[in-house]
Amino acid sequence: MMTRLLMTLAVTAPGGLLFAWLHMPLSWMLGPLTAAVLWQSLIAGADRPLVWPVACRNGGLLLLGYAMGLAFTADSARQIAAQLPAMAAATLLTVGFSMLAGYWLARRAGISAQSGIIGSVPGGLSQMVLVSEETPGADGTVVAFMQTVRLLTVIFAVPFLAVHGLAGPAAPVSAVPLPAPDAAAAHPLGLAAAVVLIPLAALGAVRLKLPTPWFLGPMLASAGLTIAGLAPPHLPAPLLLAAQWSLGIYLGLGIKLSGLAGWRRLLPYSLLTGAGLVLFSLGLSWVYSLLLPMTTATAFLSTSPGGMTEMGVVASVIGADVSLVVAFQMFRILFILFAVPYLLRWGFRRAAARREEGAPAKPERPGA
Repeated sequence: MMTRLLMTLAVTAPGGLLFAWLHMPLSWMLGPLTAAVLWQSLIAGADRPLVWPVACRNGGLLLLGYAMGLAFTADSARQIAAQLPAMAAATLLTVGFSMLAGYWLARRAGISAQSGIIGSVPGGLSQMVLVSEETPGADGTVVAFMQTVRLLTVIFAVPFLAVHGLAGPAAPVSAVPLPAPDAAAAHPLGLAAAVVLIPLAALGAVRLKLPTPWFLGPMLASAGLTIAGLAPPHLPAPLLLAAQWSLGIYLGLGIKLSGLAGWRRLLPYSLLTGAGLVLFSLGLSWVYSLLLPMTTATAFLSTSPGGMTEMGVVASVIGADVSLVVAFQMFRILFILFAVPYLLRWGFRRAAARREEGAPAKPERPGA
């Protein structure tokens, strides 16, 4: 086990170094992710598979969640409360657009409408696969493939656009999340409180079955400490890089390209819908930046169909409003997890009932 673990580090480290040398955004997340995908799917994955324990992934998420929570202040909490209607509107518009794109994809690619729509909704891959398994007419394999393509499109396109297109020449761009510019000095009791509360918050979030609990629990705990005036210290840069590295490895090992050969017809349409969703978020962010007190970069990361962790890290890197980005992302994730599955099942049942009502009656057999 230890040998394979060291091999995983040896394989993915060059990816991080290369992306850092190329000044790619999120270099120590996307570089190891790319290296892991290429090794597993194209080089020697079957003979020498890489491994990365879930505990390492959870540790990385805990550190990133802790770092993100330090950006929250009492002012940001009030701002988030004022933005709830905007969060709901952005979520409904994004989900609605993704469903329309999924229906178009299904018609063009020759798959069921259920598979196309569920595969296009920007929710977690595992959650959408579970929804597909419970939906008649949906193909879980197709849904997993579409969600994987969307995830790759967003993870690579959104950071690039945010850093090189929206951050602006004066925006701070670094390899690690930046501390909030108005962050107060660490409170003497902050470190002790963090050591006790952060792990407990993570375990509590797991017990409550919250989405991404190892990120969300520590983030809420460190945000609570910061708002209460017990600001814990910021993490050193090498530790944050290690957290990004850990998350990149885990994401990369979860993406399997070996099954793509049978879906060549579906691939271009999946890429188009993924890119279309990113462009839709870009347009929505421009509107929000005009109507609301937020920059275009903050609005783009808030409305993009990416993960809460990934978009929060990008916001930290470019100096966007981390608390607002995470709040938008968390609202969308919670809505998709708790509301969208029921809406999809209801919609599919209604569509099936209408088809049955509109179907011509079967002629009776003579003498029946």
